[in-house]
Amino acid sequence: MSESRELTVRALATGLLLGALLTPSNIYSGLKIGWSFNMSIIALLVGFAFWQLLAGALGQPKWTLHESNINQTTASSAASIISGGLVAPIPAYTLLTGQQFDTLPLIAWVFSVSFLGIWVAWYLRRSLVVESGLRFPEGMATLETMQQIYSHGREALRRLAVLGSAALLAGLLKAIDVFVLTLPRWAPNAALERLTFTLEPSLLLVGFGGIIGLRVGLSLLLGAALAWGVIAPALLSLGAVGLPVDAEGPQFSVLIEWLLWPGVSLMVCATLTSLGLRLLRDRREGSRGDGRQRPAWMPALGLLGAALLVVVLQTQLFGIHPLMAALSIPLAVLLAMVAARVVGATGIPPIGAIGQLSQLSFGVIAPGQVAINLMSANTAGGAAGQCTDLLNDFRVGHVIGASPSRQVVAQCLGILVGSLVGVLVYKALIPDPQTMLVTNEWPAPAVATWRAVAEALTGGLGALAMDIRWAMLAGGVCGIALGALEALLPARQLRWLPSSAALGLAFIIPASISLMMTFGAVLAWLVATRSRSLAERFVIAAAAGLVAGESITGVGASLWQLLR
Repeated sequence: MSESRELTVRALATGLLLGALLTPSNIYSGLKIGWSFNMSIIALLVGFAFWQLLAGALGQPKWTLHESNINQTTASSAASIISGGLVAPIPAYTLLTGQQFDTLPLIAWVFSVSFLGIWVAWYLRRSLVVESGLRFPEGMATLETMQQIYSHGREALRRLAVLGSAALLAGLLKAIDVFVLTLPRWAPNAALERLTFTLEPSLLLVGFGGIIGLRVGLSLLLGAALAWGVIAPALLSLGAVGLPVDAEGPQFSVLIEWLLWPGVSLMVCATLTSLGLRLLRDRREGSRGDGRQRPAWMPALGLLGAALLVVVLQTQLFGIHPLMAALSIPLAVLLAMVAARVVGATGIPPIGAIGQLSQLSFGVIAPGQVAINLMSANTAGGAAGQCTDLLNDFRVGHVIGASPSRQVVAQCLGILVGSLVGVLVYKALIPDPQTMLVTNEWPAPAVATWRAVAEALTGGLGALAMDIRWAMLAGGVCGIALGALEALLPARQLRWLPSSAALGLAFIIPASISLMMTFGAVLAWLVATRSRSLAERFVIAAAAGLVAGESITGVGASLWQLLR
């Protein structure tokens, strides 16, 4: 039977190669806008098209459904390595302490927290995938695409052609901007330019707008208008924020020092409120699975080995006390379970909130200690990220009858390659985090968020100015209200409610980014209103191509400029 071909050399090699090519895209976009893209569908389309075209010519057997699953599992796990901390707590730690890490220790750390998440996912598989009614929307989207292309092979080639054309266009525009002539960042006047209201010539941002949808896009626009169009001018007129005398161009790095506090408060309070209310509702409604799974020596050994590796690296790399390091393991397991249930129900991984909740926990246990607050919390965020990624893959595998143990092998190899490539790309792109990050060029909103929470918990709120504390309170109250509504309103009414995540994010990225992402969201919506079928088939493929094309070219251009 052809479907017995699953964990083949070509399936693994294809997934690892695609993962290595796609990982830089998520590192780049994570540092630009704080978001990343699930690469399962891209890997699925590229792998299928390649082997459909070349398998016969190379004398290879048919590319099976199960090989496609291994390919996308491997590639997506590699590309999701940024949940290991490369675009959030690791650079935040450098900004606060000045300490930069050598390449090999950093690779080991990023791998270790992701490795822990894999084994947590293994033990959650039975209760959340097999026995529970959780849908796992991202996994189901991958499954639907897989079933479509195997039923209609030409459809995969059409989608791939759209993806490739979009990637070529975005890459060409980025190359022109970097190597030929700097494309203009247009603004109506100097005052709006100073407030970061410019039009950014970035197709990556347009692509992300097409992915996030109209509700999130309009929420970004609302947040940008409030933060950069109302609050920022008031800060300047009242003298709460002072600009240099010779200030010209966007003053993001100056204004963000104030605006990030209400933005972070809004996001954290909204997500934790929504998360808590959803968990209470799930507990009240009951769960069909009892969470038990027959122990086996290999998974138990994997979980134990991952836990020991994380503890040892915390003590050796960050000087964290072994007891504090050991406490991060049960907390990571608990919060990964929480994140997995939320992802299973909504498709939205609350990795940021999980990280901040872990920071708050360690802020209580070990107040005033930056290393514990950031890097022990990083354990929870990294484990939760990989846990939810693999559970989406498990959902696909369960429906098609794939072997979960073979998917785990693919995931382990994927995070190994992702760790290697991700760390090398991060260090090449950002050789000096203290001067390059949280700037107009690299806003790094996730870094700003982690740093802000760590500063508040280690230095205490008393170290902040009174106006900032009032702003945090206002942001927190708004976040609690929005989070409660997001958890309690029926799905059909949510489209009229601003997205709390997007609203808060708009405070900590330049307004130019929000404007372009809103444009992409509106453009995708217009296509969908004209032809829903066309939008369902090609919008995500085109948007993914724009993201991949510009980010990969941007990484290459940055490396070229560093090597010159």
